[in-house]
Amino acid sequence: MKILFIGDVVAKKGQEALQQYLPELKQKYKPQLTIVNGENIAENGKGINEKLYKWLLNLGADVVTLGNHAWDNREIYEFIETAHCLVRPINLPKTTAGQGIHYVKVNEVEVAIINALGSVFMGPNIDPFQYLPDVISEVRKRTSHIILDFHAETTSEKQAISWLLDGQVTAVFGTHTHVQTNDARILPKGTAFMSDVGMTGALNSIIGFKPSDVLKRFTTQLPHRLEPETTGPMMLSGVFIETENSTGLTKKIEPITISELRTATTNRRKFE
Repeated sequence: MKILFIGDVVAKKGQEALQQYLPELKQKYKPQLTIVNGENIAENGKGINEKLYKWLLNLGADVVTLGNHAWDNREIYEFIETAHCLVRPINLPKTTAGQGIHYVKVNEVEVAIINALGSVFMGPNIDPFQYLPDVISEVRKRTSHIILDFHAETTSEKQAISWLLDGQVTAVFGTHTHVQTNDARILPKGTAFMSDVGMTGALNSIIGFKPSDVLKRFTTQLPHRLEPETTGPMMLSGVFIETENSTGLTKKIEPITISELRTATTNRRKFE
C-alpha cells in the first residue's frame, strides 16, 4: 500500500502550498491513502474550522489529523462530532469531543489512523506510554495497518514511542515541532519512523510565523502575539511510505520537501 502523509499545514501560506504541490505529489507517488495534519490550518495558524476541513477533503486528503492546538479555534466544537475523517488526540479524557481513531478502507485493506499527544511540555493528557500499547493491542484485533501521528515536542520521546511500538504499528510520524528531521528509517521489526515530518507553509518563517514576532519573544522574554508569515516563498513537507498488505509493516520510507526555491522532492536516500 502507498501512503502519503503531509506535515502540519500552517495558515494561509500552508493552504497555498498544499493546493499547489499536492496534485504533483499525487501524480508522482500515486498514494492510495493521503493523511494531512491540519491543526494549524486556520488563517491565524491556530486550529481548524469546518470550511477548511471540507476543503482538505475536497483537495484530496482522506484523513485529517490534529494536535494540541486543535482546540484554539472554538469553531471545532460545532462540527467535530460529525466530521468522520477528522482525528483528534486519543489520549484525552473520554468525554472529549471527537474521535481518536479513524478506520478507512483501501481496496480490501482496512487502515487505522490514530492521533496522540506526547507527555513532555504538552499539557495534561493520559500518559501515552501506558495508554497506547493497550489501544494498539485492541486495534490490531481489527487490522495490522496502523498509522500513528504522534504530536509531541521532543525527538527523544518520539523515538521512544516508536521503539515501544516497533512491529505493532505500520508507522509513527512525529508532528508538532514543524522542523523536518533527517532520521526517517524503518525500525528493526518493520515500523516506519520519522521524528518530525515538518511543516507546510511559509519557507522564510520560523515554524510558519513571522520571524520578527518570534524574535521579540526570545529577545524580550515577554509574551508577544505570533502572526503567520504571509509573504515570500512557500514549502511543503511530508513523507511517503510503501507497506506490505499481508503484514501492515513498512518496506520503504521517503521524506519529502518541496519549495518554490527547490521544485522537486529532495534527493534523499530511500530506506527500503
